[in-house]
Amino acid sequence: MQKADGWSNGSIFDCTWRADNITFNDGIMTLRIDTDGENTSPRWSGGEYRTNQFYHYGKYEVRMKPIRNDGVVSSFFVYTGPSDNNPWDEIDIEFVGKDTTKVQFNYFTNGVGGHEFIYDLGFDASEEFHEYGFEWQENSITWYVDGVAVHTADKDIPSTPGKIMMNVWPGIGVDQWLKPFDGKVPLEAQYDWIQFSD
Repeated sequence: MQKADGWSNGSIFDCTWRADNITFNDGIMTLRIDTDGENTSPRWSGGEYRTNQFYHYGKYEVRMKPIRNDGVVSSFFVYTGPSDNNPWDEIDIEFVGKDTTKVQFNYFTNGVGGHEFIYDLGFDASEEFHEYGFEWQENSITWYVDGVAVHTADKDIPSTPGKIMMNVWPGIGVDQWLKPFDGKVPLEAQYDWIQFSD
């Protein structure tokens, strides 16, 4: 596994990734959003953890608690793109901190997204651990919550193997999606485990 450290994705990511924002205690991984010090740009730091290995069709699962706070995202996803000399292919589970009673599913195929689906959980995901996942097949993606299938996509499915990733970050310029970030730090998401099976 790799800790992202010392760079920013730019665009809507209003943070620099810092390895120190990833900690492990009693088998739980914590990803933190914090200040990045005086007079820094971006002003905030985020945490991102990823596999070194690439994974393809199969089932991806996580047990986690996202951050509840306006302006931030907590995620679990599989991704590859130009940084890996690949097309931009991605499958997402994203929690928007302004309302953690919902989860957003999305995917990109060769850089084309627009497949967002918002699922109403019926509980606040930030309050306790729950299991989330997706099964990626050649012609479909099915997302799961606590082992129950809740959404399936079957159009323009991505095909390029990617890295399993988790991150937390504050957004900029996407207030309609996330609401403005209020600068409250530190903020923490917790991850109990991740699993891949083919």
